[in-house]
Amino acid sequence: MLDKLLAKETKLSVIGLGYVGLPIALEFARNMKVVGFDIKQDRIDLMRQGIDPSKELNKEDFDGCDIEFTNQIEDVKEATFHVVAVPTPINEHNLPNLTPLLSASRTVGKALKKGDIVVFESTVYPGCTEEDCVPILEQESGLKFGTDFKVGYSPERINPGDKEHTLTKILKIVSGSDAESLDIIAEVYASIIKAGIHKASSIKVAEAAKIIENTQRDVNIALMNELSLIFDRMDINTYEVLEAAGTKWNFLKFFPGLVGGHCIGVDPYYLTYKANALGYHSKIIDGGRVINDSMGSYVAETTIKKLIKKGHNVNGAKILIMGATFKENVSDIRNSKVADVYKELVSYSAHVDVVDPYADSRELLEEYGYALIPEITKKYEAVILAVNHKEYLDLDEDYFKSITNHNAVFVDIKGVFRGKINELEYWSL
Repeated sequence: MLDKLLAKETKLSVIGLGYVGLPIALEFARNMKVVGFDIKQDRIDLMRQGIDPSKELNKEDFDGCDIEFTNQIEDVKEATFHVVAVPTPINEHNLPNLTPLLSASRTVGKALKKGDIVVFESTVYPGCTEEDCVPILEQESGLKFGTDFKVGYSPERINPGDKEHTLTKILKIVSGSDAESLDIIAEVYASIIKAGIHKASSIKVAEAAKIIENTQRDVNIALMNELSLIFDRMDINTYEVLEAAGTKWNFLKFFPGLVGGHCIGVDPYYLTYKANALGYHSKIIDGGRVINDSMGSYVAETTIKKLIKKGHNVNGAKILIMGATFKENVSDIRNSKVADVYKELVSYSAHVDVVDPYADSRELLEEYGYALIPEITKKYEAVILAVNHKEYLDLDEDYFKSITNHNAVFVDIKGVFRGKINELEYWSL
């Protein structure tokens, strides 16, 4: 199959062209013909102009790529190797929302032919590929799994905003439904991945490997957040404690903060969902999730307490939140816990403004019910540095004093201004 792809005798399709799918599609398209499929016409129109809707890639990243952007299933039928890279979010009850994945499976199923291979990259619980996706592929195609077509799983490891650990530089885990498909999938990915390939023994092992990567980080960050809750009661700065403890060679360097986004704040729920279905109720993972999901409210409540202590009237207090995305230097607002801070502050009748150099104001309004202000013009009783965008790191106390009233509070969630704020009331996790 790889020979035919490289000779452009057949095509490779990528279903879902978000922050994961588009880089994969473009990288493959440097060597073979690629069909890039996405259901949103507005995104297709932008990509045809060499514009990444996720704002992760530059226009030159599209150069030299043999790719057709489409939302037509008929075009997908021209491919024999299919990569599915759609989002796998959670719903309002923190349960897996497989709607995009199952819809993508139906799309591929309608395009499947004998001999095709389908590889899923979306983060799922162990067993999802074979138990949930394969039956849809069979139903839509009328083909038999294992005989007429084969599947694999290769978890995405793309880190938004990270310009060092890019797609080709990250070791790729691959798996297949049998030995033959595993070898083919490994060969196809090896054609673009410079860092190497790791062959997992089964699809379930590969699925589990992906989901514990982020679960491990979630639990460790939860421990740091819990420590910050404890140390705050002792009037100890958590970052100073971690700095001291970090001098030991085997101390793991995790830090407290707001845990949002589409990976760390989501993936553990997929694992605990499957565990619950099997009769096991997680203690450590669920406990970590409770702590991390509560940190937005905790930041807001602490800000309110600091305002009261400084003699401010909370009702109508003007508060500025700097940063709205889920992490620094990206435009992605999915599952941003800054929204929790905003919501809690508003519940105290505070007047809250939000600024962000990367976020889209319209998307924020649609997703969370608030928009960005065009520019900072008011004097605030409190400023919350919620996201450490590079544009904020060169600011100093004189700047923050210029946008605040007397006795203002400065909340530095990630502690980047520790030791640099002396006149404003300073607090960090």
